[in-house]
Amino acid sequence: MTRDAKSQASLDAVKAMEQGLANNEMDMLKYFTESFTWRGNQGCGTKNGVHAFQRNWQWPLRAAFTDRDYKTDQFLADGEWAACFGHIEGTHTGTFMGIPATGKRVKIPYMDFWRVEDGRIADNPVSVDFASVMMQLGVDVFGGEGWEKYDNGDAEPPKPEGY
Repeated sequence: MTRDAKSQASLDAVKAMEQGLANNEMDMLKYFTESFTWRGNQGCGTKNGVHAFQRNWQWPLRAAFTDRDYKTDQFLADGEWAACFGHIEGTHTGTFMGIPATGKRVKIPYMDFWRVEDGRIADNPVSVDFASVMMQLGVDVFGGEGWEKYDNGDAEPPKPEGY
């Protein structure tokens, strides 16, 4: 298989999986290998295997946020790897990170990378911006010390020696 064909096959596999998630499908074995690993950033954890992914990621996300819409901004593919970035829009109808349901509509920004083997996803490093979600729900995990405060000129950033 040529690199372009492999890239297209990887892209097709992840787009099918994303559509399955959007459709609330529960049979994830058609999209992931049995030994699949989902590796998230702090607050998200690592899920080893499809059962752990469903139990420890998919179910809690679906319980906390209903009426989800998946909005992918861009897909990329290179050989056995595919990636995308975008966000999920969902309504906060269940407890999330200890925050009781607010009924607010939020954006859950993410970046996903997938390694595809024989048409199914084997590895999935992902970054989900839970700090952004919590801020939308009224909780600043940085306690006002996030570096966004430097962006609008309200605070002077520290300078390294010699500047």
